[in-house]
Amino acid sequence: MSTLVTESRFTDPDLAYRALIEAHRGLSDEDSAALNSCLVLILANHIGDQAVVGEAIALAKRSMGQTEGGEPTRYRMTAHSTPR
Repeated sequence: MSTLVTESRFTDPDLAYRALIEAHRGLSDEDSAALNSCLVLILANHIGDQAVVGEAIALAKRSMGQTEGGEPTRYRMTAHSTPR
């Protein structure tokens, strides 16, 4: 079983971030949400490990201030940050 890697693996994280932003340019909110859903499913399939995908989902929820226990969090994921 693998573990979720949270350290940046990009040589240029800002370039990766810009690519994601550019992919959404000109899309409606609905089309942008559909693109996000499609991208998430493609990347989840690429990962291919349900436990790692579960870790990623939990981290994403925590980064948005949503925890399983309902407690707010202060962590926000950025291209340069790693969870603590």
